[in-house]
Amino acid sequence: MIFNVTVTAEQPTTAEVRRRRALFEGRLLVFAAILMSAVTLRLAVTAFTPLAERIGADIGYSTAVVGVFGMIPTAMFAFAGVLTPIFVRRLGLERTALAAMLMAGVGQLARAVVPGTWELLALSALALAGMGIGNVVVPPLVKRYFPDRLAVLSSLYITMVQLGTVVPALIAVPVADAAGWRVSLGLWSLLGFAAALPWLGVLRDRRGHDRADRTALPEQRPADGKVWRSPVAWGMAGMFGMTSLTTYAMFTWLPKIFTDAGASAAFGGTMVAVFSLIGLVAALTAPSVTARVRNPFPIVIVCAVCFFVAFAGLLTAPMSAPWLWVVLLGLGPSTFPMGLTLINLRTRTQAGSASLSGFTQGVGYTVACVGPLLFGVLHDATGGWGAPFALLVVAVLVLLAGAWQACRPRMLEDTW
Repeated sequence: MIFNVTVTAEQPTTAEVRRRRALFEGRLLVFAAILMSAVTLRLAVTAFTPLAERIGADIGYSTAVVGVFGMIPTAMFAFAGVLTPIFVRRLGLERTALAAMLMAGVGQLARAVVPGTWELLALSALALAGMGIGNVVVPPLVKRYFPDRLAVLSSLYITMVQLGTVVPALIAVPVADAAGWRVSLGLWSLLGFAAALPWLGVLRDRRGHDRADRTALPEQRPADGKVWRSPVAWGMAGMFGMTSLTTYAMFTWLPKIFTDAGASAAFGGTMVAVFSLIGLVAALTAPSVTARVRNPFPIVIVCAVCFFVAFAGLLTAPMSAPWLWVVLLGLGPSTFPMGLTLINLRTRTQAGSASLSGFTQGVGYTVACVGPLLFGVLHDATGGWGAPFALLVVAVLVLLAGAWQACRPRMLEDTW
């Protein structure tokens, strides 16, 4: 057999973890499954937003409903963070990943053919719930199959997430112009179904080992109730949540900030694209750097400084050096790939990784939901951008406090 991805419930010893296997040594199928799954994890968001007004004009929803669509991603990601550890405990990591990809595929395909607003909302929620489950299960899957290559696999899968964020946004409108918005929206379902296929192969090769996983040693079983007691978990949640809050607020309001300063709408859109692309650079570099240092907190300080300088520039002189402000703003959320990497670096077991991933993303995305809304409310209430940026300054200070706990060289299982 070409691929052998059978994994027992026993954790690798320290010597085994340190032994660097060839990247594809018996792991090519699961490697493909993880990367294909990672590509799907943002498709339902960025394939929809460029077409939101066009879809509304066709099926008849107001601009206010666009705001509801904007809140669904973080809400469903938070919901998935709570539920995924339960699914993992009952189904196992691989079956949960398979179910997530099927949910993403079915939701995206079905929402492209529905006639009304409520159906579109419900099926968007289904697709995003599948993607949220994928967000949570990918880190422990990396830990299970690639314990000797955590930094490399983290960089690769986070890069795939970024590509799945940028590419749909770039081609959604051209495809809709050529073939209609339903085709533009529905074609991404093919990636969800394609990502499910390698998980079927992985499950075939794991047949008979799921029972061993469920009867693993007590210290290897999920401990979702204990994770709430850990300062590592709360630090990770603060770091992840504040990064997400700031990022989603900027995705939503950056074009408005520039148009208020006298720029064109096209320029504002270009700045959002630059902001996204800088995140791709961070995805390629931050995991490796994080894995190589004992305590990566100084890197977080650099990210915070980038945030603060960018906020000051956008508030006081947005058009004096807009490219500089946006590049610095894009470097700040390097704490996002850092956080995803730390989920595995700060846990001993796959069960710990799954619990920490669910807690971090469940709490983090719950907080992130309110970021774009509060930013806009403060702008409307004050008529300026000072109060909204003050909110983001507080968010970055909380991020620093969380990172202080998350980056300290200790394991989750030692702190509850």
